Amino acid sequence: MHPSKLSRRDLLAAFLAAPVAAAACKKSPPPLPPGEIAFPSEKLGHRVRDGAKVEVPSDGWTRAGVVVVGAGVAGLSAAWRLARADVSDVAILELDTAPGGTAKSGKTALCAYPWGAHYITRPMGDNRALVTMLREAGIVTGLDASGQPVVGEETLCREPQERVFANGEWHEGIFLRDGASARDLDELAAFHAEIDRYAAMRDAKARRAFAIPIATASDDADLVALDRITMTEWLDRKGWHSPRLRWLCDYACRDDYGTHATETSAWAGIFYWAARTRAPGRDTEPVMTWPEGNGRLVAHLYGRVKEHVRLGEAAIEIVPEDSGVRIVTIDADGHARGLHADQVVFAAPQFIARAAIRPWRDAPPPHVAAFEYAPWMVANLSLSSRPKDRGFPFAWDNVLYDSPSLGYVSASHQLYRDHGPNVITYYRALADGDAVTARKHLLAAGRDEWADVALADLEIAHPEIRALTTRLDVIRWGHAMVRPKPGMIFGAARKAAQQPYRGIHFACTDLSGVALFEEAFFHGVRAAEEVLAARGVESASMLG
Repeated sequence: MHPSKLSRRDLLAAFLAAPVAAAACKKSPPPLPPGEIAFPSEKLGHRVRDGAKVEVPSDGWTRAGVVVVGAGVAGLSAAWRLARADVSDVAILELDTAPGGTAKSGKTALCAYPWGAHYITRPMGDNRALVTMLREAGIVTGLDASGQPVVGEETLCREPQERVFANGEWHEGIFLRDGASARDLDELAAFHAEIDRYAAMRDAKARRAFAIPIATASDDADLVALDRITMTEWLDRKGWHSPRLRWLCDYACRDDYGTHATETSAWAGIFYWAARTRAPGRDTEPVMTWPEGNGRLVAHLYGRVKEHVRLGEAAIEIVPEDSGVRIVTIDADGHARGLHADQVVFAAPQFIARAAIRPWRDAPPPHVAAFEYAPWMVANLSLSSRPKDRGFPFAWDNVLYDSPSLGYVSASHQLYRDHGPNVITYYRALADGDAVTARKHLLAAGRDEWADVALADLEIAHPEIRALTTRLDVIRWGHAMVRPKPGMIFGAARKAAQQPYRGIHFACTDLSGVALFEEAFFHGVRAAEEVLAARGVESASMLG
């Protein structure tokens, strides 16, 4: 299947469903709103992937004590930690034209909006490094009597937080209670009781069963065993067959991991809830969000290290040497430069490490092949006014029950703008089939094809969405997030990928096996502290 060669009906059927395609094609749609592919950096990224050969002119070499490869959350966090230790001879390379990776954001005259990650949950008090950064950013205002962070109301997601569209109208919450059977509700209660049990569990070292960051969670054998089966298999073993509970678990896996419950590690599936639940009987920790999503956090980190960041410049070759590391870079115009460094923080995914680190091109270490990445399409729609609601009113997170998408979030929700123009961010994980084929389909479909897919999907809940949309931009994340398939969390590959290699220290959220801001931040700080130790810099660890 090549999207550009399909009829409109077949295209919509392929990316949505046959009934949606049939409904959308009953009449000719109006012209698509204007828009573009945002941040089209695939060409430069593919030059890195393909190991392009370039020559650096003799006068094109400079020196930096530490080179950070990647200005996503992990790279910015590493640079932030180095800056706090007064290490200033740092160069940060980012192939994109903006920092943040999948946490980057955009802005219209109306408001800012996310291009990917759009929230974190309030951290536990023992996540010292993250709490320190959030206090520095003015997001955490202090600690309560129990040592837990205090967050301003303007940061906590305002109500209503979430709703789901099913049976022709909107319903409160994510679990579809309308029309639920007694068995549906009993199994939901049993599921939450099991999450409470895990939230209460502590091992012999007083570690939580599930924790953020994952490095602080228990590795007791019975928990490790959960990583050997899928989330669906775990539900089978529990005897829980409610279609609504199964949908909820599948939604959670697609939402955080871009993967169906049938392919997600049961440990990762349970982690989605248990790691964010402080104690039994409590809800998960409250959501913290901003109009620009996690772009708010990126802006703070970037502001601390901006002078060291080189945007639009990719590390195309990294060569460990006896006296340091040599880095060759290239920009979008093909200009090559070189850097000599003492250490490198490689804050990019493992599939890029395989291409960029020269000794790994012909003989990649076995662990690299274990990392698989989910492709995503994200669209931002500028609306002239709010769509009409049927049922529960407009919320921050708006989920479509019978759609392969995740629905959309409202960028202006935190601004208390409940009427008039708005920007909504639509999320579609390509979770079906193998990742390689899904990625090809993602990139083969252009802006117009993806715009039509998003609008046809949203028309189910908002029949007037095409008339309201004044602009629709799309971003294609070919490798948006690591997929935590069974064996990833406690397997040998993830541990091996964290080990330094000849002056190169690794930092990326994929090293946790799950793609969360908190995990990327942790690995950035961890790798930076490895560099500090290698440089003989005395600095107390922020990780505990």
